[in-house]
Amino acid sequence: MKVNTNRKAMFGGFMALTLLGTLAPLTARAQDEGWSDQQRSDWLRRHRRDTKNEWRNIATGAGALGALGFLTHDSFLGFAGTAGALYSLNRYEQDRRSENREDRARSAYFKHDHFYRDGVRYDRKMVRRNGERYYQFVRSDRDRY
Repeated sequence: MKVNTNRKAMFGGFMALTLLGTLAPLTARAQDEGWSDQQRSDWLRRHRRDTKNEWRNIATGAGALGALGFLTHDSFLGFAGTAGALYSLNRYEQDRRSENREDRARSAYFKHDHFYRDGVRYDRKMVRRNGERYYQFVRSDRDRY
């Protein structure tokens, strides 16, 4: 009976450390000020990718914990590990889909050669930096509408 209580305590401690390890960098980084839009966008894209990979790794660990629980006939560890794996896989899939949605929105935005915002026309221009091609929108010399 004492062994089962120790396993539950270890599992609870593991889950608490995982949660704190995931949330701490996010709150510290979100407080930074003075970023340009490009820096913020790059950081969010990297953070989304890293978070997606963390959910995949957590799902793997939780699944292994669930398998260990069922192999040792400990139903608490088995069901808790399985539930953790299923939840983590769900979050992984959500992050994966949101990443694709962001790519589609960016593609739809840059496939147009111009757009209007607040009555001002912005034209797409190609810029070369360090041997790479980039697109950017610049204010047009043309009249409004």
